[in-house]
Amino acid sequence: AFPEFTGRVSFPTQELVKILHKALEAAQQEKRVSSAYLAAAQDKDRLELVRHKVRQIAELGRRVEALERERESLVQTAGLREQEIEELQRHVQLLLDKNQAKQQVICKLSEKVTQDFMKAPEEADRDFLSQQEKMEHLKDDMEAYRTQNRFLNSEIHQVTKIWRKVAEKEKALLMKCAYLQAQNCRVESKYLAGLRRLQEALGVETGECSELLRQLIQEALQWEASEASAESVVLGPSTVSEYDKYGFLTVPSYEVEDLRLLAKIQALEVHSHQLLAHEVVQRPLRERWAALGELAPSAELKQLLRAGVPHEHRPRVWRWLIRLRVQHLQAPGCYQELLSRGQACKHPAARQIELDLNRTFPNNKHFTCPTSGFPDKLRRVLLAFSWQNPTIGYCQGLNRLAAVALLVLGEEESAFWCLVAIVETIMPADYYSKMLLASQVDQRVLQDLLLEKLPRLTAHLGQRRVDLSFITFNWFLVVFADSLISNILLQVWDAFLYEGIKVVFRYALAIFKYNEEALLRPQDSLEIYQYLHLFTKTICDSRRLMHIAFNDMNPFPLKQLRQLRSAHRERLEAELNELEQLKAEYLETRAAQGPSAPEGCPSEDEGDAEP
Repeated sequence: AFPEFTGRVSFPTQELVKILHKALEAAQQEKRVSSAYLAAAQDKDRLELVRHKVRQIAELGRRVEALERERESLVQTAGLREQEIEELQRHVQLLLDKNQAKQQVICKLSEKVTQDFMKAPEEADRDFLSQQEKMEHLKDDMEAYRTQNRFLNSEIHQVTKIWRKVAEKEKALLMKCAYLQAQNCRVESKYLAGLRRLQEALGVETGECSELLRQLIQEALQWEASEASAESVVLGPSTVSEYDKYGFLTVPSYEVEDLRLLAKIQALEVHSHQLLAHEVVQRPLRERWAALGELAPSAELKQLLRAGVPHEHRPRVWRWLIRLRVQHLQAPGCYQELLSRGQACKHPAARQIELDLNRTFPNNKHFTCPTSGFPDKLRRVLLAFSWQNPTIGYCQGLNRLAAVALLVLGEEESAFWCLVAIVETIMPADYYSKMLLASQVDQRVLQDLLLEKLPRLTAHLGQRRVDLSFITFNWFLVVFADSLISNILLQVWDAFLYEGIKVVFRYALAIFKYNEEALLRPQDSLEIYQYLHLFTKTICDSRRLMHIAFNDMNPFPLKQLRQLRSAHRERLEAELNELEQLKAEYLETRAAQGPSAPEGCPSEDEGDAEP
């Protein structure tokens, strides 16, 4: 062993000394191994020593390889560091250049500031005085502008007041104009009613008075909107147009002159109510609908639907109401698939549908005009529904439901889903079945409700054995499609599509309440039936009818309606079962009697034998 060196040396020298120490230790270790090898007595021990040496050599080799890899990695790292150093040097140089440029700019600015301070005091004073004069001028201008602004504000205020007064006056004049036009319609209506009463009073008498009366009636029936005066053209037509917005004749062309006169009187009364309600009701209602954003079920929406949807908003609202009811039934391409099935195979109901197409709304131009596309659309909608619901197929009355939907929605697929919504989600399941079981039940329920809500009228009709179901059955089957004038009909449908069948009961009761006094006057059942066939067309005031339906008929709990339906259904099913038993007994009796003819009656064979 060598003595340890303890003197002070530099850092590289210390590293060199450490390396030499390690080399000496390795040499001494090698010497000890060699001595052990030479001292070994047997070859086995020597072999083991050789193997140990080989292992050491292999370990050293691996260490050398690892060190070589580490060296290469360090070389790469050093290269990257050199690149970074170069980049930093360039960056430092750039910063130095920028700093030098800034120093130059600062020097120039310092020189300029120094030059500015070196200027003559007189020049600075002149500039200061000039700035003061400009400030004074600006103050004068500002004061002038303030005075002018106050004057203009006063003028604008006066003009605004005048404009508001003019707008209020215009609104008052429009309302007065509407009122006068409504009064004109009423006067014309009373004139026609007077002519009708004179005609009834004169009867079939002939003479100069009768001829003059007939001439006056003919002239009254031929009045058209085109004959309006110049004033009415400016202020708005006070006469009745031939068709309404949905294509219905406002004055149906009845063959009987008396009926045509009544229809004209009715149309004038309706127009009068519309004119009076336009400014007071319709305009605020339109504003509320326009302000209504995205539709969602709510109490506010229910009230708006009961009041009626404006014409321009109705298609959008109806589509939303229909989608709300049939979204679980709708599927992409479903309607087109049903039409394809109809083209591939003729439906058994196709013949009845064709027959009913020509009977659909004969007083509507869209279904009577030869060039109109509505009949073809209606045919496709009804055929598609026949394939959609094979348990019903087609039932008379569905054509009018689909026709109303087409008139409002325009698109036949939307009308198809409207029909599906009514038949499959709003009405009971067997409302349009062959037996019309649920429809019959509802007629009995209506009788009970009439007895509760209108006992005096029910007693009057009962004493004269008037069966209202002859009139009301169709109301429920087609939701008043043939009974009410179009603007009231569609208002009923607005609420019906949202609230359901209860709306039909409400309006059915309201119609009888609306005409209760007129129905109590006739004492003869035939006269009552004649009036019942026409009395729904005499309803002019939609606001009054709506108020009766949703206020005067309260309370109207759905629970009561369900209980009445359940009770009457049980009774009706029992009656039908009894009829079936009687039918079966009758058939058994006839079968037991045999087909033999009574004694004395010639048989068919004997008849054939005669020459």
